[in-house]
Formats: sequence, structure tokens, C-alpha cells
Amino acid sequence: MTPEPRLGCGIALWRDERLLLVRRRRAPEASTWSFPGGKVDPFEPTEAAARRETLEELGIEVGPLELLCVADLIDPEAGQHWVSPVYVAQEWQGEPRLVEPDKHERFDWFALDALPEQISIAVVTATAALQRRLPR
Repeated sequence: MTPEPRLGCGIALWRDERLLLVRRRRAPEASTWSFPGGKVDPFEPTEAAARRETLEELGIEVGPLELLCVADLIDPEAGQHWVSPVYVAQEWQGEPRLVEPDKHERFDWFALDALPEQISIAVVTATAALQRRLPR
């Protein structure tokens, strides 16, 4: 059990009214669809960590980021609590590709009204925040 919350991060890649999600192989939340991202290293700014993780996982350099929300994953049974800022990006260089197949099964693009059933807490939190920001 981790005695205090850990710090994670993620990026919601948004293009053509769709989100890019990765299917996780590992805990926490194995087998769920989530954002590219991961843990923040000591003394690393969260935005820099999100950029680094996205480059490591998808091979893309992300452009401007905007803070979308903060997600809390609290799992008492697993003894874990993760606090994760989620940023949104609409610009990046390169085409996403699966760089770490040991961490993710695959990635795909999803419309907000057609998300897969098994999504991470971060995706639940971020899609609600994204829907509040979209024009009605």
C-alpha cells in the first residue's frame, strides 16, 4: 500500500471531434481505455511529464497544452491513490504509433458519444470537462 497519493499525468489528444485513447495492459486500471501519460518523476513539472510520456508512448511531440481537469483514482482495495492533471492538446508533430506495446495493447480514436465501455477514471473525468467546454 502507498501511504500517500502519487502524482500522474495525461494528455487528451483531440482532433476532428475525437479523442485518442490507449488500451492499458498494466495496473492501475489494466484493460481500460485511457490517455497517454504516466507518473511524474521527482522535481518534474506535470506538463513536462505529460509531454515526455506522450512522446515515449506514441512517438509524437505535443504542441500547446491546456489544463483540462484533475482526475482522482482512489482504489482502497489496491491501496492506491493517484492524482492526475489531464491536459488537452489539439496540435502535435508526427503520427501517433504504438511505441510501448508492453504497456498498451493498441490505440484508437473515439467520438465523445461513442466511447468504449471500459474507460479509466481519468477519461470519465476529462470527457465530462471537455463536454462542458464544447459549444452547445
